[in-house]
Amino acid sequence: MTKKLERILVISTMYPSKANPTFGIFVKNQVEELKKRGIQVDVAAIKEPRMGKLFVLKKYFVWTIRIIYILLTRGRSYDIIHAHYVFPSGWLALLFLKTFGTRVIVTAHGGDLDKMSRIGPFFFRQTEQVLHEADHVIAVGEKLKTDMVTAFKVKEEKITLLNMGVNRQVFTPMDKEQAKHLLDISSSSKSILFVGNIIAAKGITELVDAYSDLKDEHPNLELHLIGAQKEPAYVRWLKDKISNENTQDIKIHPPKKQKDLARWQSAVDVFVIPSHMEGFGLVALEAMSCHTPVVGTNVGGLRYLLANNAGVLVEPKNKESLRIGIESILTNDNFRKELIANGEEKAHKYDQEKQIEQLLELYHQE
Repeated sequence: MTKKLERILVISTMYPSKANPTFGIFVKNQVEELKKRGIQVDVAAIKEPRMGKLFVLKKYFVWTIRIIYILLTRGRSYDIIHAHYVFPSGWLALLFLKTFGTRVIVTAHGGDLDKMSRIGPFFFRQTEQVLHEADHVIAVGEKLKTDMVTAFKVKEEKITLLNMGVNRQVFTPMDKEQAKHLLDISSSSKSILFVGNIIAAKGITELVDAYSDLKDEHPNLELHLIGAQKEPAYVRWLKDKISNENTQDIKIHPPKKQKDLARWQSAVDVFVIPSHMEGFGLVALEAMSCHTPVVGTNVGGLRYLLANNAGVLVEPKNKESLRIGIESILTNDNFRKELIANGEEKAHKYDQEKQIEQLLELYHQE
């Protein structure tokens, strides 16, 4: 039996704004797809990624007050509350369940289980409470689903494995030489790309070290890092390291809009995601959709996403393993073509359109 949906509230700790267009863009993409299908979606989200203890306390306080206001003024009007990130989003969503009996679905994205729940006993208990009391939980990656069952004792039938999906209308391959020309990348160069927050936990130090070693055999090699500089002290250290090691062909770029990222994904020769932990790895899927081979660490959701030669899996925190993985693509054209073909199949499988249809099926369950 299906239930007609009229109105949904999405609660999230990440959502883009004009000032921060890439912050939680995957949540907005999902919201926009739901709206296209005639569902009224309201959003209560934090749109400011800036950190700092006082600022974080203020933005979370204002956000919490807004959700309580929604609860008191129109909380009864929602058919579903969909929370992105287990705590605190999921915890606030439970207020609607307890007050009005509204169905609550919570999506775990990775950091909420891998990091937040491990801060201390309080955060673990709150995470566990949300996972157990929510009507249904979504894991964006296989590792997260396993953790829910083993570490948090969530019943497997209560969990749906469903990632956010890749927008194949945006992340579509374009001619490599044309893309290079538009981005002012030399046609004679080879390029490596990283997209994500410029933080130590993303494995950027190992990537820079691996790149430095690769330059001896590949003098025309470039490395481009695109992302928000969320750890200023680390970025200063990283820039000093780049300067001291005379690796001027490393360029750090600010975050880009999705259409511009798609151009970058098409222009480069290798996409690298060297994270120390990763819930799913959507940026890797976006690279696959642009026909760019991927090297990623054997952690979290990446070990499943890149399995069966959909990409090259390397050991985390290991610059030599990373170097070998990147070089295997740069020096073996047949292998590169195999990775591109397998990656295309994976991108087709996880097309955003298909993921949205599965989400709607979940929404319509009683």
